[in-house]
Amino acid sequence: MQIGVLYSRVRVEEKLLFAALQARRVNYERLDTRKVTLALTGNGLNDYDVVLVRCLSHSRAYYLTRWLESLGVTTISSHHAIRTCGDKLLTSVALKEANIPIPETRVAFTPEAALSAIEAIGYPVVLKPLHGSWGRLLARVSDHHAAEALLEHKSTLGGTLHNVFYIQQYLDKPGRDIRTLVIGDEVVYAIYRRSDHWITNTASGGEACSCPLTSQITELSLAAARAVHADIVAVDLLETVDGFLLVNEVNHTPEFHGAMKVTNIDIAGRMVDFVLNLAREAR
Repeated sequence: MQIGVLYSRVRVEEKLLFAALQARRVNYERLDTRKVTLALTGNGLNDYDVVLVRCLSHSRAYYLTRWLESLGVTTISSHHAIRTCGDKLLTSVALKEANIPIPETRVAFTPEAALSAIEAIGYPVVLKPLHGSWGRLLARVSDHHAAEALLEHKSTLGGTLHNVFYIQQYLDKPGRDIRTLVIGDEVVYAIYRRSDHWITNTASGGEACSCPLTSQITELSLAAARAVHADIVAVDLLETVDGFLLVNEVNHTPEFHGAMKVTNIDIAGRMVDFVLNLAREAR
């Protein structure tokens, strides 16, 4: 059995994944995306049973998984899952097709249409880039003047990142959101991410806290993972004032160092065991 781990930076999570593979005495290779080149003949990478994708770059993960799958290599996450989860619009479409509740969302392609969409939803709204993570380039738009200024700035900056306007209803969260980790057909954990700031993820300073894994959280998380056809994903949930849960985002390369502080689960080991089981099935 031969496992590949495709990465662009060795973070805490990657170190733990490497250690879990070593502990299980698995033949594996670290594949640095800064050094990998595409060759249609395979370059030897078609020898892997499974490649675990831990790229920070969406574009690298997008193209490398397509290439690897053309060689018959199983990737986690799959090209389809990365294509969907790496684009907030495609994620929203997949979730709506599966009848999964999400915040009210509109997309526009000109500043004028975006302003109309914002005012149709009602202030405040959240303006997001289609691609990106860690809470970067998010903006809470509180009034007409702020909307005009932000839309003008994005239009002037140009490029794909700024010329598609992804607009969501702003939800007044109770100082937290919920993140879950799905591996296969199991929700491994749920945590709260608490913050006084309206952006609550841990990359922006949110604090991880224990969260009970209720049936509602479990069912919604599994449904979201199935909707994007992913094997290992983090699902971000928002709570409404009347107690309903909405799926906000689905992340195909989840970080889990925050969750390690409040759970007693061998998260890296669970991921590696799933990869190894999939590799056995692929043989």
